[in-house]
Amino acid sequence: MVLDDIDDEMIPYVEFADNANERTPCVLVLDCSGSMRGEPIKQLNIGLKALEQELKEDIDASSRVQLLIVKAFGKDEAEVSSDWIDAMNFEAPEMEAGGLTPLGKAMELALKKIEEQKCLYDSCGITSKRPWIFLISDGEPTDYDWEIVAKKCRVAQQNKKVVIHAVGTQGANLDKLAMFSTNAPKRLSGLRFTEFFLWLSRSVSCVSRAAPNSLDLLDDTGDWDE
Repeated sequence: MVLDDIDDEMIPYVEFADNANERTPCVLVLDCSGSMRGEPIKQLNIGLKALEQELKEDIDASSRVQLLIVKAFGKDEAEVSSDWIDAMNFEAPEMEAGGLTPLGKAMELALKKIEEQKCLYDSCGITSKRPWIFLISDGEPTDYDWEIVAKKCRVAQQNKKVVIHAVGTQGANLDKLAMFSTNAPKRLSGLRFTEFFLWLSRSVSCVSRAAPNSLDLLDDTGDWDE
C-alpha cells in the first residue's frame, strides 16, 4: 500500500479523534434542473451561504452536525457536491442549474452515503442521531425508476433508519414528492430559501442537543412554509 493510500484512510479517524461528539447527519438533495436557472438558483445559493454562517456561529451545531449535499441534474445524473463534513468546516458550494430532474438517482445516492457514514461512525465509536434527508425540488422526478427508489426511501423511514422531508417550490408536483417520504411535503413560499435554511439550522441545532426520542423538527415553519 502506498503512503497516499494510508493518508487517505486515516483522514476520517483524525477528524473524529479531534471531535468525538455525537453527530447529527443531514443530507440536502437539491434539484438543480434547468427550470432552476436565474433567480431560483441564485436564491438557493444565497440560502446555502446563510446555512453555512448560521451553523458555524452555533457552538453546539458546529461540532455536532454533519452535512452532505447531493445535486440532481442532467438527464440521469446525481453527484455529491459537498461530501460529509462537520458544520464548522462546511463551505456552501455554488450550485448551477441545467438538465432534467433525476430525483430517484439523487435519493438513492443519499441513502447510500448515509449507510456508509453510519458504518464509519460505528467503526470509530461515534454515536449519532437518526439521519435527515431534505429533498428540495421545483418539479417532479424524470428518471424512469424513481418510484422504486421512492419506495426504498419510505421503507427506510418506516424502519427508523432515516427521516425524510420533501419541500417543493413553486411548480413542484407535491403528490410525487410525497412518495419519497412518510411525512407530508411542504410548499416553499416564493423563493424563501434563506428563511428555510435558517429554520433548518435552528432545527438541527436543537436536535443535536436533544435527548433521545425528542421531536425531530421545530414547528415554526411560518417564515417559509406556504
